[in-house]
Amino acid sequence: MSGRIALIDYGAGNLHSVANALKAAGATSIDITSNAAVVACADRIVLPGVGAYGACASALRAVRGMTEALNVRVLGGGVPFLGICVGMQLMAEAGEEFGTHAGLGWIRGKVRPLTPADPTAKVPHMGWNDVVPAVPHPLIEPGEAYFLHSFGFESDRKGEGIVATTEHGGQVTAAIGRDNMLGVQFHPEKSQRYGLALLERFLAWRP
Repeated sequence: MSGRIALIDYGAGNLHSVANALKAAGATSIDITSNAAVVACADRIVLPGVGAYGACASALRAVRGMTEALNVRVLGGGVPFLGICVGMQLMAEAGEEFGTHAGLGWIRGKVRPLTPADPTAKVPHMGWNDVVPAVPHPLIEPGEAYFLHSFGFESDRKGEGIVATTEHGGQVTAAIGRDNMLGVQFHPEKSQRYGLALLERFLAWRP
């Protein structure tokens, strides 16, 4: 039983496609919400994100009480949390896109421009690519997922916090996490069976 899922609406995500994917994975109670009080009572929280890091961080902070509710419910309450694309990136300490912008600070590291060593690897990193587990994690399995991003997470502590990687002219972070939180750089809602299976595992997760 997944309980009540808060899908956070801060003007920066594919809300309906993510909601539809969660329903296809078995979710029965999804609140698409910009209400911090709803998030503070949720049993699971999903933070999507599309666009520039700074704009997304500002938009999230502009929702009254939202970052406080996230900290209370995710860090304090231990509810399962899933960040998607920029929603994953916001878990970091900061992002360096059009200046440096503070993130939620849940995972130590920063989001920096992708700089492939292979000149044939284009930016943005777009399309299907392998997801390779870096450490055992109950939600991450090997497979292929759909990516679309120009910036990536870099750990400041020798890979700490990195759960999975992919290859795009060098190693790129595909997922980060610790404790009850996971962030994925790829889009589960666009990743067909692989993405649906990940969402099914998230709905059943008891960290």
